Amino acid sequence: MPDLPGTRTDGRIPRPALGELIGLHRRDIDLDHGTVRVRRAVAELFNGQREIKAPKSAAGKRTVSIPAGIIPDIRDHLERYAEAGADGRVFLGAKGATPRRNHFNRLWRKACSDAGIKGLHFHDLRHTSNTLAASTGASTRELMARMGHSTARAALIYQHASAARDRLIADALSDLVAKGRKPKRKQDQEPEGHAGDTPD
Repeated sequence: MPDLPGTRTDGRIPRPALGELIGLHRRDIDLDHGTVRVRRAVAELFNGQREIKAPKSAAGKRTVSIPAGIIPDIRDHLERYAEAGADGRVFLGAKGATPRRNHFNRLWRKACSDAGIKGLHFHDLRHTSNTLAASTGASTRELMARMGHSTARAALIYQHASAARDRLIADALSDLVAKGRKPKRKQDQEPEGHAGDTPD
């Protein structure tokens, strides 16, 4: 998804991942080929108005492969909740309107509470996805393409997180090796000869 959140000076609330989701139409999702095309985002202004615009960089317009394991869930969502027709919106509010951020946030907090999850922000899902993608060994260029970044900065952040995690795994493996190499205590060693050194 787009750049990491930061301070904006153009009057838009800096949470573009949700804006890209709200901007999706049915024709952007190809479940036969397992892809989603990102072509637009809905930006919610501080004054409450919304504008539909293209991603701010050419890299933001992209086609992203969908993990096969979640395609049935997306298909179910499209059948139950999305607007009909190729131009139908994928995400709608309760009354058929384009969702508002504050209303979505209330629903998100309730869903997290119902699931017994505390402190999880919607945007955290994007960070988790990017970190998991980095952990697969994806290159910087591949991560940039997937996230829609025109610079390597964010991709390197996720690769660094993946490398740090890999170091923790390696350290844990090292502990297992060290434990395996420890000499056994005398009472743990197998007795020599017949069981219990009994006479023949």
